[in-house]
Amino acid sequence: MKAEDFDLAFDQGEDISSILDLTKTRRPGQLQKRVNVDFPIWMIRSLDKEAKRLGVPRQSLIKVLIAQHLEKTRARMELKAG
Repeated sequence: MKAEDFDLAFDQGEDISSILDLTKTRRPGQLQKRVNVDFPIWMIRSLDKEAKRLGVPRQSLIKVLIAQHLEKTRARMELKAG
């Protein structure tokens, strides 16, 4: 399919998903790298308790908590800068 035809189909709201090869797609800025972090037992227990309360895996909770902290820090820095 030519690019012009693809653009036209997209612009007309047609379902183009069957035309796309999504096997190697990646979300920008979402590449992952595994890291190992050691936590004290009391912290693991607290994380597990909160994860269970929320119904999410421990790893997801840790990611959310770190993301929230980084976002707050970034926002504070932007306010200071101006």
